[in-house]
Amino acid sequence: MELRQLECFVAVAEELHFGRAAARLCMTQPPLSRQIQLLEQSLGVTLLERSSRVVTLTSAGRNFLRDARHLLAYSVRAASTARRASGGEAGHVTLGFTAVAAYRLVPDWVMKAGKILPDVAIDLRERVSTDLGRLLVAGELDAILARHLPRQDGLAHHLIQREPMVVAIPRRSPLLAHKAVPLRALHRQPFVAYAPSEGKYFYDRIAAALTLAGVEPDYVQYAGQTHTLLGLVRAGLGAGLVPESARELRLDGVSFLPLAQNRLHAELYLAWRERHDNPALDAFISRVAEIPATRR
Repeated sequence: MELRQLECFVAVAEELHFGRAAARLCMTQPPLSRQIQLLEQSLGVTLLERSSRVVTLTSAGRNFLRDARHLLAYSVRAASTARRASGGEAGHVTLGFTAVAAYRLVPDWVMKAGKILPDVAIDLRERVSTDLGRLLVAGELDAILARHLPRQDGLAHHLIQREPMVVAIPRRSPLLAHKAVPLRALHRQPFVAYAPSEGKYFYDRIAAALTLAGVEPDYVQYAGQTHTLLGLVRAGLGAGLVPESARELRLDGVSFLPLAQNRLHAELYLAWRERHDNPALDAFISRVAEIPATRR
């Protein structure tokens, strides 16, 4: 059974006339009749009753007409999907991201992708940056949003955002007297820090900035994730330094103030393998992340 045979059968079944069906298909009657015969032979049933003037559908023909229409429609959709997938308009992208990226950027990108690439499924995987790099290199992720990128040949990356670090402050803290908190104001103050292992990116940056400023806070607790750190701040354990996007969590009892003369920033990169065979990823990079090919 071939698609051309189905097209011929549907045309005759709808026209109930071989001449009109042949004209509709831009062919002559003999090859049209032959296609119908071949279809009936392959099915082992009679689909059409023919006479010199009248063509009618048999009971089997009436039932088969419905399925034949569905098969033809499905073949058209399948061909369209293949073409769209080849151009990146359909397909699948697995995006890994750090927790902080989920506060603002990832939801915005998912909404944007749903509008401009509605047939591309976005599979989200939240991990810490070190795991994201490993999974990207292993081919388990198509792209990652991460603070820290692995030193690996064959990876492309683009800086997506560079956001300032801000001070998260609990209620009744003397730091609330500042409009912008100088780093030196954190000296000997209760301080909640990122953990050296799970929060290595932020730990290294913050520790370096504090050391350079000659500031030694009173470290009271460590946290691997930003939302955990903010929970400890809200409990009143101390202040902490977090990326500005953490404001999106809107925790009651936590105030955010800028750093005075702030040169402390957190960078977020989109990274992907240079050699890949996923057109949907290329479409995501160019149309959702808005990274032109000339800047990759």
